[in-house]
Amino acid sequence: MIKDNRVITPCGEIQGIKSKVDNISAFKGIRYATAKRWQHPVEVTSWEGVYDASKFGNCSYQPRSFYNEEEVTEKAFYYNEFRKGETYTYSEDCLFLNIWAPDNAENAPVLFYIHGGGFKGGCGHEKHFSGEELCKRGLVVVTINYRLGALGFCSLPELALEEGFTGNYGLYDQVCALNWVRNNIHSFGGDKDKITIMGQSAGGMSVQQLCVSPLTEGMFKGAIMLSGGGAFKAMSAKPASDAYSFWQGVKEKLGAKNIDELRAVDAEKLFEAFGAQSKETKGAMSYVGPVIDGNLIVDTVYELAMAGKQHNIPYLMGSTSEDMMPPFIHGMAKDWSTLQTTQGKCASYTYFFSRQLPGDKCGAWHSSDLWYTFGTLANGWRPFTDWDYELSNRMMDYIANFVKSGNPNANGLPVWLANDKNQDKVMMFTDKTIEMGKPSKLKLFYTMLTNKAVGE
Repeated sequence: MIKDNRVITPCGEIQGIKSKVDNISAFKGIRYATAKRWQHPVEVTSWEGVYDASKFGNCSYQPRSFYNEEEVTEKAFYYNEFRKGETYTYSEDCLFLNIWAPDNAENAPVLFYIHGGGFKGGCGHEKHFSGEELCKRGLVVVTINYRLGALGFCSLPELALEEGFTGNYGLYDQVCALNWVRNNIHSFGGDKDKITIMGQSAGGMSVQQLCVSPLTEGMFKGAIMLSGGGAFKAMSAKPASDAYSFWQGVKEKLGAKNIDELRAVDAEKLFEAFGAQSKETKGAMSYVGPVIDGNLIVDTVYELAMAGKQHNIPYLMGSTSEDMMPPFIHGMAKDWSTLQTTQGKCASYTYFFSRQLPGDKCGAWHSSDLWYTFGTLANGWRPFTDWDYELSNRMMDYIANFVKSGNPNANGLPVWLANDKNQDKVMMFTDKTIEMGKPSKLKLFYTMLTNKAVGE
């Protein structure tokens, strides 16, 4: 039970703050681990005194840490949408998480959220992230920060020699944060055995990797992937060794003779070299994200899924109509949900979000559904309508139901059918309705060919 926004955890006492909603407390900027550059995180197990959880912690260094977003036109869309008017601090010391919890929560289900940003940007406390509305539906909500870009996904043979494998430092942060939550969430009224992990874009891809990792078996009971779920052979992670030449290029640009010198490089210079190497390298994205390291990631998601080695839990996933490569992202999600029943695993569910957001002509762009899934429309600049709030409330109802039971359905909501080989409709969240249906293939391909999708 939370009293006066304060709880006693196994790590020690922690003082949070009253949230914007009555009877819900917020605990911001909780340090869950420490980590030296390109070393694995060490979980925090204790602190001295009363931990001050009244403000958000540092975000990981990322490209936007070193320029004024407001002055860079090509980066303006997501800045204006999610960050304008906000202030963020950046550091290598960035392993912090945030918890929103009902004050009377007791063994409540937990939603653990991993942000997106192409493994190069983002944090767990931008304007569209807040846990109050989902807490009102009986959940405890967690968002996390993790290491990004050159800090989170460097792969080098020298690093592999140190611990037997290299790369995925940001993913190890996610696993460490999840473990911290399992060890401490009871103090906030949550149940460690009722955790559902959720992510969007690179966060959804992270969730996907955690769902096939031998290190996370039994750590969560369900998974939600927004615009980042499914198995597509051509987009699979590569072995860590394939990324060596890319990161060797970064090392050479900095004139570092060995790993100690590289670790000592100023973060801004490291990101400058990382950015330069990315521009010079075709397909650089595949070297700045998950790699097969033989420990956390033992094979591609595709191969593991085809062999039925993904965790046998219910999945809920989907995409937006003006998403990145809409036909493929949608198809990946539906195929993954169908695969579960084909393999005799838990029933799984797919959605398609096509609400054309008011205020401009960008439609249902990549990440637009986050305003609705977190119920944070009031934080945005757009002239949202009564339908937008209705749509958001119903989407949060589905999510809360899924987190509680592994099934999004409940009385009063349109029935959401699981996918199988005989049922290929998905839940459609549109400009006017919430109903099972199929998105138009013609529109999906038109959106991709006209490059209408917004990208960060």
